[in-house]
Amino acid sequence: MAETDADAAALALAKPASRAPRSSAQRIRAIRRWTPALWSIRIERPANYPFKPGHYARLGLPVDTPEAAVWRPYSIVSATTDSELEFLLVLIPGGAFTSQLAVLREGDTVLLEQAVFGFFLDSQLAPGDTLWMLATGTGLGPYVSLLRTPGALDRYTRAVLVHSVRRADELAYRDEIEAPAAVSHGRLTYVPIVTREPGVGVLAGRIPQLITDGTLQAHVAHTLDPADSRVMVCGNPEFTTGMRALLAERGFTPCRRNSPGSMLFEKYW
Repeated sequence: MAETDADAAALALAKPASRAPRSSAQRIRAIRRWTPALWSIRIERPANYPFKPGHYARLGLPVDTPEAAVWRPYSIVSATTDSELEFLLVLIPGGAFTSQLAVLREGDTVLLEQAVFGFFLDSQLAPGDTLWMLATGTGLGPYVSLLRTPGALDRYTRAVLVHSVRRADELAYRDEIEAPAAVSHGRLTYVPIVTREPGVGVLAGRIPQLITDGTLQAHVAHTLDPADSRVMVCGNPEFTTGMRALLAERGFTPCRRNSPGSMLFEKYW
């Protein structure tokens, strides 16, 4: 998840708390640098820490003064069965949290709040045939958790994952996603999109425009229809706002409390 979360509740949680939340110090097991500013980190997973794909956790720094720690929400990228917790994040120059994180190394520790948060869960969607997972940037994270978790996508006949980034080196987890897609016999389609390096991605252009002109649907050989499609959208506010309007025009309905819909949104920035 980005330096701040999308919905109002997460924004409130991202602010320094007046009283330190219940948390534990967890050791960093691994750091992967996709680019100088785009990292994945893996930390120890405490015992009795259940979550579902789409949930996010809150990490805090500094560890030695938790009452004054800066807390930030990040989507969990791990499988629910994983013994570690993984997060995909962008280092924000001068960011109150990531400027501290940038100097840490494997073996150092971060604070992890004991609770998990969020409603970006595919179970919020009404039953459907095809799940479209649309992401910009680090919005990919929840979908990696879905793909990694055994059986998480079994209720769908087909899944389409579309990931849009500015440059090709920002296509985190590309090899990991392409491998199962290649042997899925069409059940999983992966569409990497690069907007600032022409000819590098499978497609070029912004996702809303590719849907509007039919390029994306033609590429995956499937319609985007509320009759059988369910759509998850995760990314920057401009992207999610545009997609909400576009999908509503096509007859998709939002998920409400106790009322499953055909489109589900999470915002990052």
